[in-house]
Amino acid sequence: MPTAHTHHLAKFCPPRRKNQRDILQHGFTLLESLVALAILAIALSAVLRVAGAETRHTEDLRIRLLADWVAQNRLALHTAQGDWLAVGTQKGEDTQAGIVLQWREEITVTPNPAFRRIEVSVFTAEDPEHVLRKLTGFLVAQKRR
Repeated sequence: MPTAHTHHLAKFCPPRRKNQRDILQHGFTLLESLVALAILAIALSAVLRVAGAETRHTEDLRIRLLADWVAQNRLALHTAQGDWLAVGTQKGEDTQAGIVLQWREEITVTPNPAFRRIEVSVFTAEDPEHVLRKLTGFLVAQKRR
């Protein structure tokens, strides 16, 4: 039931009419859509950048694992054969999972004459200064019968 006060307000605040534009506008404007697409593009580019970095990181870990296998194989080979290597440096290459890796063995004396220290370094041919894996072991002089 309208009171005198509400009737008085009605004179100054007439009910708002819905025009044709108000009735038809239910979606987003072109500008709002473009801003949303720009935000989405920035977010997706960041996601792709992270995914690319993870892929490179995974490949680096794979190469390092293969280099570790090469170094371990070299030490195991000398141990299994009972090698007593001359002091100095030996070089060669080995293939793991289709990847050719270079190795360098540095054999040095120890305070105990019955032992030799062997340090195996593994790297790629493209970057011999960047050692992927360095493994150290010891050779024991076997008594020959």
